[in-house]
Amino acid sequence: MKTLKSYVVGAWRAGSGAGTALENPATEAPIAVLGTEGLDFAAVLEHARARGGPALRALGFRRRGELLKALAGALHKHRDELLDLSIENGGNTRSDAKFDVDGATGTLAAYAELGKGLDERGFLPDGEGVQLGRTARFWGQHVLVPRSGAAVHINAFNFPAWNMAEKMACALLAGVPVIEKPGTPSALLAWRMAEIIVASGVLPEGAFQLLCGSAGDLLQHMGPQDVLAFTGSSTTGAALKGHARLVGCNAHVNLEADSLNPALLAPDVEGDAPAFDLFVANVALDMTQKAGQKCTAVRRIAVPEDRVGEVVDALKGALARIKVGDPSLADVRMGPLASRAQLADVRAGIARLAAEAEVVLGGPAPLFERGYFVAPTLLVARPGARAVHEHEVFGPVATVVPYSGEPEDAIALANQGGGGLVASVYSNDAAWAERVVLGIAPWHGRVWIGGDRVAEQALPPGMVLPLSVHGGPGRAGGGEELGGLRGLAPYLQRTALQGFQGFVAGAFGAPGAG
Repeated sequence: MKTLKSYVVGAWRAGSGAGTALENPATEAPIAVLGTEGLDFAAVLEHARARGGPALRALGFRRRGELLKALAGALHKHRDELLDLSIENGGNTRSDAKFDVDGATGTLAAYAELGKGLDERGFLPDGEGVQLGRTARFWGQHVLVPRSGAAVHINAFNFPAWNMAEKMACALLAGVPVIEKPGTPSALLAWRMAEIIVASGVLPEGAFQLLCGSAGDLLQHMGPQDVLAFTGSSTTGAALKGHARLVGCNAHVNLEADSLNPALLAPDVEGDAPAFDLFVANVALDMTQKAGQKCTAVRRIAVPEDRVGEVVDALKGALARIKVGDPSLADVRMGPLASRAQLADVRAGIARLAAEAEVVLGGPAPLFERGYFVAPTLLVARPGARAVHEHEVFGPVATVVPYSGEPEDAIALANQGGGGLVASVYSNDAAWAERVVLGIAPWHGRVWIGGDRVAEQALPPGMVLPLSVHGGPGRAGGGEELGGLRGLAPYLQRTALQGFQGFVAGAFGAPGAG
């Protein structure tokens, strides 16, 4: 059984104590052990600040972009091995493993491409300069400069590759060293990626460190130039955001948390329309891809009251074609949940939803003698149901919620989730769609709009893309990641410069401004 060491302060170091065992969630067989007990977390942060940060900032944006391209290439060379680890430790089918691993290398490559067009100086001009005084002689210019601290990334168990890589890409391109802490149940994949990254020699020492296990008292040593980015439950996110040390020093905290993502079917979409087929296919995909363990998966399916039976029949037919089982088998379309704890949470969540809804497919009953499997589960909410708008079941579970078909009711239903990462809208009626999009946009970080014209072109709403913002208000954490160059924002300080135009515009404005 492997021992997963942490890479900190320039060396691979094992924690003391018994550690935590990792399992194959399909067989429950132990495969690795990890732990960080006894590590000096203050030294980890100081190593990043003192060694990694200065070395990265000395390179400039374009050179840092070249490093990201080299990282993507180094990881891609080990693609098949990484896919196998994702299947073994994450319970992913090969398709789901590709979704994570290829998403990781693809995001690194995307930010490498963005780096090509950035300023060669050690900062980025932010907009155009402005006249501040009676004449243009007194001038103002906003600039973005890298923070001089470290980025602590606490990542989720469901995407050990992509979640680490997308945070790394933004921080490293900005010039800030990273300390990565993968979700424990699936840490084997992130650990192997870290081995590849370190062995490649691409990054300067101190720019990348990995913690395999608990973050210990790491946050207690963070300072005002450091950044914490977290992906996980809203409960844990709230605790981190209120951490006394982070509040006291006003370290930047970026959260991506729970999301009761809605899919809204408009009344104009007929059962024989391409948009209807797209709706059914996307909802079924979201429910079963990675066993529903996606922060962007559909949890609430808003359907006009007179279409509920039609939609339920269509979804049951689509879900019935999903074979559940050992994810290493080629014909299996959905594997197990990631851990024993996750299985218990999902079963309890189904029971909570079922108190106010009818289970029309699946349920919490065991599927096999071993493994953390649960069937794709579809429910139909009863009038007045509340749990569906308050509790996320992080598994292959979604609930049909009937509504009148009026845009105001669709808006109210979607926003009842309290803030989400993505809402998907299916309509060919431009007026209906426009009203709904504007009504739900304040409560969602992304609104995906599907109709007949994009049925064969659109990527599914559950896919997070490097050039679009990932995050959302309220329940979803209030944070924001990716979105092209917007993803660098947490790691850059915006500073207003004021002075003589000839100096300010010439030294700090866009090239040619002076």
